[in-house]
Amino acid sequence: MTALTLLPAVDVQNGQAVQLTQGVAGSEKVFGDPLAAALRWQQAGATWLHLVDLDAAFGRGSNADAIAAITAELTLNVELSGGIRDDASLGRALATGCRRVNIGTAALENPQWCERIIGEHGDRIGIAIDVKGTRLAARGWVREGGDWAEAVDRLSAAGCATFVVTDVKSDGMLSGPNLDLLRAVAARTDAEVIASGGIAQLDDLRALRELVPLGITGAIIGTALYVGHFTLSDALDAAAG
Repeated sequence: MTALTLLPAVDVQNGQAVQLTQGVAGSEKVFGDPLAAALRWQQAGATWLHLVDLDAAFGRGSNADAIAAITAELTLNVELSGGIRDDASLGRALATGCRRVNIGTAALENPQWCERIIGEHGDRIGIAIDVKGTRLAARGWVREGGDWAEAVDRLSAAGCATFVVTDVKSDGMLSGPNLDLLRAVAARTDAEVIASGGIAQLDDLRALRELVPLGITGAIIGTALYVGHFTLSDALDAAAG
């Protein structure tokens, strides 16, 4: 069994690192300078970072300059998310030097565009699948989209190499990842699946590591790190087995 790849999260809102509960605006806890947080995770041994522009994701502004500055300072791989919905925003995101961008709402609203950019940029494009029950959640999770399975099937056929799967109910709740959902997604695609939401303790990472042979290759960790449930060093040990 290979190791589970960990992606510490840095969510940026109004220039600050924050963590939301269930993706709800106004639920944030503020954790200070996002560059300092990113450098802390890099220095602790992370090889990937999950970097999110929350203001862009909610359509209420942009932290593009801060995001670009953070990415430029880092040597690890950056997965960049938030508000990437058209060629212009995609071009700005890719120009930061990030390793991969995650496409969220646009995957629901403009699937033809998503299929085209997957064809053009290959594994630099990931698709965020935010799930509420059996349905996709969109636009800051304030409304529902279609059936998640149909989206996974369609985008897998287009060649998507990575899905980032979030169970909205568990995000920021420290309630444990939705293993059944992750297994179900992995069963429908040959793409890599990255787990997001709910990770609260080291045993959650060990449980996800058991799913690596099924295609669950990575896990995004946020709130649990920031509130000190475990250190990144201990998390990396648990993910390595």
